[in-house]
Amino acid sequence: QLVESGGGLVQAGGSLRLACRAQRMILSTFSPLTWAWYRQAPGKERELVASIDSRGMTDYTEFVKGRFTISRDNGKKTLYLQMNGLKPEDTAAYYCNTLDKSVTWGQGTQVTVSS
Repeated sequence: QLVESGGGLVQAGGSLRLACRAQRMILSTFSPLTWAWYRQAPGKERELVASIDSRGMTDYTEFVKGRFTISRDNGKKTLYLQMNGLKPEDTAAYYCNTLDKSVTWGQGTQVTVSS
């Protein structure tokens, strides 16, 4: 029920905006949850990128601070990730989920950054 979109191929320094919609989740379930973006590069474990709680408070891992911005639209049951200043090491499949990973994973969206 999580559908990620917005990935693509971009040159280093470029930008992308990812979206994740919780299609079949009711609004009263979506809104109180802390949501997060994760990513998984080939041969590596899935890792946390950023999170946002129900009040809009955000947290970022060190490797994306100052470059990525997480946001949410509760009315649309959608999570966003604005990615600026992309680097080749940001290449990965990006996924959304709750911070405790309680929802079935979606298919992800591939981000490829060329040097």
